[in-house]
Amino acid sequence: MNQISRRLFAFVVAITLLSPLIVRAESKSKGPLTEDAAVNILARTLKQDNVYAKRISFGCITFDTEETTRIYFEIALRENHTAKCGGDPETSPVLDRYRVNRASGKIELYDAAADRWHDYNGAKIK
Repeated sequence: MNQISRRLFAFVVAITLLSPLIVRAESKSKGPLTEDAAVNILARTLKQDNVYAKRISFGCITFDTEETTRIYFEIALRENHTAKCGGDPETSPVLDRYRVNRASGKIELYDAAADRWHDYNGAKIK
């Protein structure tokens, strides 16, 4: 092998070996989701999937972070009882509970009847 081919080969091998480390470092530099980012992901997803469109106006929903761990944010979706939305202003019933994974943004829905968490599927909730 000539001198240029050896250098080119060494360069290609080095890039091949280092590229996974570079990609991993870039993805970690963003860090885990903040609470605001997790709520925004959940709100955007629910709105995009029209999950509550037939049940309640999106302006009459509030997001209440009930638990924060290093893995996820647990967020309760509550009815917002105001003059515009109606209902008893002294109450704020929970519609559903969600978890948003801090690392991946993955959303889970709590099934109270089964007392377990399921992967979010907007089509099944409607």
